[in-house]
Amino acid sequence: MNRRELIASSAALAVAAGAHPVLAKAADQGAAPPVPPVAKKVPVRIEQLGRVRVDEYQWLKDDNWQAVLRDPTLIKADVKEYLTAENAYREAMMAGTLPMQAAMFEEMKGRIKQDDSSVPSPDGPWEYYTKFEVGDQHPRYMRRTRTHSQAERDAHPGMMPVIREELLLDANALAEGKAYSEVAATGRTPDHRLFAYAEDAQGSEVHKIYVKDLETGQVLPDVIDSSTGDFTFSPDSQWIYWTNRNDNGRPDKIFRRPARGGETALVYQEDDEGMFIGVGRTADDQFVLIVIQNQETSEARYIPGDTPTATPVVLEPRQVARRYDADHWGDRWVIRTNADDSVDFKVVEAPTASPGKANWKDLIPHTPGRFIENVTLSSGHLARQERADANTRIIVRAREGDEHEIAVDEPAYALNLMGWSEFDSPMMRYSYNSPSTPTSTFDYDMTSRERTLKKVQEVPSGHNPADYVVERLNAPASDGELVPVTLLRRKDTPVDGSAPVLLYGYGSYGIPMAASFSTSRLSLVERGFIWAIAHIRGGSDKGWNWFLSARRMTKKNTFTDFIASAEHLIERNYARAGNIVAYGGSAGGMLMGAVTNMRPELWAGVIGQVPFVDVLNTMSDTSLPLTPPEWPEWGNPLEDAEAYDYIASYSPYDQITSQAYPAVLSVGGLSDPRVTYWEPAKWVARLRPASTSGKPILLKINMEAGHGGASGRFDYLKELAVDYAFAVWAVEKGWEAA
Repeated sequence: MNRRELIASSAALAVAAGAHPVLAKAADQGAAPPVPPVAKKVPVRIEQLGRVRVDEYQWLKDDNWQAVLRDPTLIKADVKEYLTAENAYREAMMAGTLPMQAAMFEEMKGRIKQDDSSVPSPDGPWEYYTKFEVGDQHPRYMRRTRTHSQAERDAHPGMMPVIREELLLDANALAEGKAYSEVAATGRTPDHRLFAYAEDAQGSEVHKIYVKDLETGQVLPDVIDSSTGDFTFSPDSQWIYWTNRNDNGRPDKIFRRPARGGETALVYQEDDEGMFIGVGRTADDQFVLIVIQNQETSEARYIPGDTPTATPVVLEPRQVARRYDADHWGDRWVIRTNADDSVDFKVVEAPTASPGKANWKDLIPHTPGRFIENVTLSSGHLARQERADANTRIIVRAREGDEHEIAVDEPAYALNLMGWSEFDSPMMRYSYNSPSTPTSTFDYDMTSRERTLKKVQEVPSGHNPADYVVERLNAPASDGELVPVTLLRRKDTPVDGSAPVLLYGYGSYGIPMAASFSTSRLSLVERGFIWAIAHIRGGSDKGWNWFLSARRMTKKNTFTDFIASAEHLIERNYARAGNIVAYGGSAGGMLMGAVTNMRPELWAGVIGQVPFVDVLNTMSDTSLPLTPPEWPEWGNPLEDAEAYDYIASYSPYDQITSQAYPAVLSVGGLSDPRVTYWEPAKWVARLRPASTSGKPILLKINMEAGHGGASGRFDYLKELAVDYAFAVWAVEKGWEAA
């Protein structure tokens, strides 16, 4: 077939030939709207476990996709032509929203303090932080000589050293001349002489690790290739460990070499393709820790810090459906685990020399409904973050066992335990915000229980929390469970069903949706939208059981919870059917595809960011990075007929039928290794001809980015402006005006 035959319409042919600005101009002038591209159909028959399905758009998956992730110029010509045509069609259809996009971008940019910096983290003689200068797209990584308290200066007259500031890395200079550049991780040796950073220069999550000598200012020539971006230095500052990324995009090995360069040695190899691995150091710097895990099973291996080239020792052998994570507390191990039917996790302790389960002793017992999310350690205290009813709290525990709580009396908020950078310090850092309240960062003395406000997030264009209302509803699900829904609106936004609603959801992997502050979403709230977050099952918003009750063979609870949330908003007169925009990304994009098929009449529009919609095909393709590791989450349709049938019953791509679909915006990235570009593309290719509504089905593929979109902080806002403008456009049916 000739490449030109893949696009049927003359308008799309003009787009493919580079004439799409003409189409946009025609749309602006009120001419007939452009005709959408039509993807060619090349039916492929797939037989699996005695079942047969036909995929007419499988050709959109480049056979050489691994190479394309690293170098997008290698993509097949017909695929590139189709994606280019779709991008141009979407630009032409939404041309009338360009002034709104520009206005939203300026609003969102105006809410960001351009010359901003993080609260410095003290570590030995230095304080480390990041800062932005006016116009910076990327952060500058900095350190300065440590300041001292007045009490320290009074106790030691003359202790007023000159403050010296050093630039460790200017990520703006690193990104210069590149379409994409993201620093995924940074680290320093405990002796503060070396600084390392991992850069992804494509969006494909293939990282290079660079090590810089801070005494000479030179980046050392021995660069580490093909990393996941995960690395750590040894406690003695002499070695660097990192996680390798193989050709299928999976972490498979931990390597070690001298920190300044030299011969590489294999430390650990994981033979189970279904496990993720990573490497780090314990809080007290006594051990290097290798973590092996998937969604339901984990294992840790440790290397003593005083023998950094030793063979890793298994802390406790892996057991299916048992999870644990470990840290070291000076003279003992502290382990968070779901062992012994501790669904919402408990904390145990074990001797340093014999940390296996036989020696685990309860330190913080399991309490159903109180999900222990994480634990951090200092020499004298243990702090933990707990989640219940879609809110968080922080509990501080002294070594002697006394506990006290840091809590907030609001209907919906987010507390975030940030930990501390120095093991021997009594100072712990945490942050607080809510949907209406910008982030405040506090240093908290765990001994005296005094807190010090270190920073309040500035909104340069102005923000008054009193202008907004935050509410928490509980939507009854079909089985009687109550689904929390967090609402943000202006005080003057009516609650009579007339206001448009943006309903956001995710609901997978046990990841909760925080009731947090966002400057960007105000661009919709200020235009009269009610922003709603559905804390649906599949996340851990109401505990780990909230996750377990919406995975594998109960996954549909995620979708029906989201629909129940929309119906409750309608019942409570916050919304009306057909005036709600559904919004979700990645696994939340799967949610978007499912609810679009199940209840299309509820939505004015649906935005699927990097949407995981081709679930059955993806979970059947073992070459893809996340397939074996995610079988515990979705099931294995290659070996389990029941899993195949259940996935097929909700997989958004496979469940598309002829019906009146809402307006849809499907967004992907060409270099995305998590949700590959062909998923959002195939969704649109099959969805558009199936829809009987005549409403636009649009595709936006960032040809220069991956899963997270654009890397620069302002470029990212431009992409958000497209999403938000689409939401307004869908509610107002902007295509009808054109």
